[in-house]
Amino acid sequence: MLPIPRIQHGQTALNRATTQSEATRLHPHSADGVIELLQITDTHLFAGAEADLLGIAPWHSCRAVVDAILEDDSPRDLILATGDLSQDHSPESYRQFTRLMAELAPPVFWLPGNHDDAPVMQAELDAAGISNAKQLLCGNWQILLLDTQLRGAVHGELAAEQLELLERAINDYPRHHLLVAVHHQAVPVGCAWLDQHNLRNAGELKQRLARHRAAKVVLFGHVHQGFDEVHDGVRYLASPSTCIQFKPLSDDFALDHTAPGWRALSLYPDGRLSTQVWRLPPDAFVPDFSATGY
Repeated sequence: MLPIPRIQHGQTALNRATTQSEATRLHPHSADGVIELLQITDTHLFAGAEADLLGIAPWHSCRAVVDAILEDDSPRDLILATGDLSQDHSPESYRQFTRLMAELAPPVFWLPGNHDDAPVMQAELDAAGISNAKQLLCGNWQILLLDTQLRGAVHGELAAEQLELLERAINDYPRHHLLVAVHHQAVPVGCAWLDQHNLRNAGELKQRLARHRAAKVVLFGHVHQGFDEVHDGVRYLASPSTCIQFKPLSDDFALDHTAPGWRALSLYPDGRLSTQVWRLPPDAFVPDFSATGY
């Protein structure tokens, strides 16, 4: 799980672009105000479609995930891509991602993970017409995409301007329910080797969330497994990767037999949330279980 070395400390996707002074407004498809969204995360794409990551070709598994989503014609309002979209940091890997996402109707919003080259990522996604918006208002919900990438590290950290964005968003929209999307896990998931690569200043995130009185959800990637727990009134959710899966509750690096997947979420106007993890058929993509890391 190697970090990339090119980004200077504190140089985030948010402050590389002009900070938006107003939230981006979206309108739910549903007449009852329910927001339907998908989380797609940790695609780990290469420039080449046949490139292999621990026994799985990430383009082919992501292709299969997109095909499975397309089989369901339910309307969706947006897709959140929560980082590690590339494995080799190449422009073409991000073009692979944008071509696959173009087949799905909803708008895509994104944030970088520790594997991403954020300047290249932003340039390619901008060129493809994918929005760089990080603060969304949709119905009774506010969605924030916060950048936790930290130069030269596998673990994450929320820089000062990211915490300021959260503080401002909570103050500006105190009655909106809040979904915060990040890449790194803000609570332990029970894998010792993964939990050392967590969001290091998660306490500062939690302090700010504690002051928000509406419903609160934190959605993350990075852990390559499904996760759903409530801590101090905040629901924490993670989604499977679209490629390799990490074995839950494992002290040391271990791959899991479960198939690649994604998460669907329904956000209700009263703050309720329903969600389901979807996976490809068992044994559709089988990794190299002899692997001891990546």
